Amino acid sequence: MRVLIFGATGMVGQGVLRECLLAEDVEHVLAVGRTATGLHQSKLRELVIADLHNVAAYESQLRGFDSCFYCLGVSSAGITEAAYTALTYELTFAIASRLALLKPTMTFVYVSGQGTDSSERGRIMWARIKGRLENALLRMPFHACMFRPGLIVPLHGIRSKTRAYRILYTAMKPLLPLLHRAFPNHVLTTEEVGQAMLTAARNGTTKTILETKDLRALLSSAN
Repeated sequence: MRVLIFGATGMVGQGVLRECLLAEDVEHVLAVGRTATGLHQSKLRELVIADLHNVAAYESQLRGFDSCFYCLGVSSAGITEAAYTALTYELTFAIASRLALLKPTMTFVYVSGQGTDSSERGRIMWARIKGRLENALLRMPFHACMFRPGLIVPLHGIRSKTRAYRILYTAMKPLLPLLHRAFPNHVLTTEEVGQAMLTAARNGTTKTILETKDLRALLSSAN
């Protein structure tokens, strides 16, 4: 399996990249992002693009992939709706549209978020925009599935790039293992999210929108 990862330096992206590099059936991984991962592994190649809106210029390097794990994302805190729309909806739509043309049979996994608003009309700005994006992705010809995880526990030295999240995770560190055990349908680890993406790529999904409980069921079905 040949896998494309957008946003491999973020917390979720680091998790899925690790699982891809460990998976025997993944023969090649291309990590695409604004910064390099700093990892060196025989089946990992990196494509660093300062302006991801220009991804079409690298089309030849994006061909032939079976799956795309799209983990790029920004926090909505402190930015305008227009700026969030440009970074979340417009950028993702442009990249996904290009990939759908290159290989319409690929699996495209988009990491959305718990609380995303499929109606596109809710009061919460980020949820409304992500809902609009999910709906657009689900209309594309590839097999798209939307992952809506809740709380994600970072493992294996993985850290969030967002300072506020790092502070929160540090403060909650003693509680995270307890929350993971006590609320399995609301809390996943970065390892579990990465494994769920690989399971979706290998076996497909019966649902197109997967909440945390659905992701856990997906993992159980693979065991």
